[in-house]
Amino acid sequence: MSARNNGAGNHYLCAVEKNQSGKYDVRVRAVFSRDGWTLPVYFLASSFNVAMKKLEESLQLLQKNEERLRFWGVERTDDPNLAGELLKELGLSLDRRKELPRKVAEFVVPREKTVPTSSMAGVRRTLADALAQERAQAYSAAAGD
Repeated sequence: MSARNNGAGNHYLCAVEKNQSGKYDVRVRAVFSRDGWTLPVYFLASSFNVAMKKLEESLQLLQKNEERLRFWGVERTDDPNLAGELLKELGLSLDRRKELPRKVAEFVVPREKTVPTSSMAGVRRTLADALAQERAQAYSAAAGD
């Protein structure tokens, strides 16, 4: 699902990859419209369905806790561990990787609004397609050896 950031809402880029241990690595790059600051986070899940459920919960929590996170992200408090503690409370970790995979789901949610469940269907489809492409590439690479 694709939407462009028109400044009226928080912009989310979501990606999922399967790591070497078989867990789903879900990455979210949140761009908060108020100040244009970015917060990259990730979490691990044991299955795709669990990943999608936790993704929706995580997006709701990011929306709800924007002000608390902004205090760290924009104001840059003296305690660098504050963001880690806040994110840990939310079940997330700070993602220090620079690049997202090529196939991402993106959408905009108006500030201080909840993430509409209906928008998650498109996100789920896009991320499932990305995983299918990743698997197909891995199989063709293994077959070529």
